[in-house]
Amino acid sequence: MADVSATELVSAIALAIAVAACSGLRALLPMFLTGVVIRAGWVSVSKPFDFLSTNWALLIFGVATALEIVGDKIPAVDHALDAVHTILRPLSGSILAAAVLSSVSDPATAAALGLVIGAPTALVPHALKSTARVVSTVTTGGLANPLLSTLEDVGVFVLFVLSIVVPVMVAAFVLIVSALVIRRLLSRRRRTVVAA
Repeated sequence: MADVSATELVSAIALAIAVAACSGLRALLPMFLTGVVIRAGWVSVSKPFDFLSTNWALLIFGVATALEIVGDKIPAVDHALDAVHTILRPLSGSILAAAVLSSVSDPATAAALGLVIGAPTALVPHALKSTARVVSTVTTGGLANPLLSTLEDVGVFVLFVLSIVVPVMVAAFVLIVSALVIRRLLSRRRRTVVAA
C-alpha cells in the first residue's frame, strides 16, 4: 500500500463506497461521470484505471449511458435492463471502487478492495430499485416506471456530486441504509422460517 495518511485512506474508502452505491442505481452513468471528474482533475486514479478518462472510454460510456437512460423509460425494456444489470451494476461498482482506491494503493490491492467494497455496496441500491420497480409495475401497470426512472437519473447525479464533495457523509448514509435493509431482510427471513 502506498504511504498515505489515515485521512486519505478513509476518504478514498468513503469515495469507493459512495460511487459503488451510485452504480447500484445506474451501471453506466457513474462510469461516465467518474471519467469526467478524472479528466477534470477532481479525482486522481492510477494506472490501469486511468483508462476511464480516455476519449474512447468517455465516448463509449457517454453513448451507453444515453442508451441506458432512454431504455429505462420504455416498459419491458426497463425490466430486461434490470436483469442484465444484476451482473453489470456490481461489476461497475467494483471497477469504480478499485479506480478511486488506486490512488492510495497498488493496482492489485485496489482491485481486490474494489471487488470486496464495490460489488456488495452496489447490490443494495440495485435490490431496492428492482423492488420499487416491481411494486410500481404491479400497482400502476408500469405507468409510473418512467417517472421512477427519471427520479433515479436525478438521484444518481446528485448522489455522485455529493460523493465527490462529501464522500464520508455519503458513505455513512449508504452504510446506514444498507444496514437497515439487511436487518429488515434478515428479520423477514426469520419470521418466514418460524412460520414454516
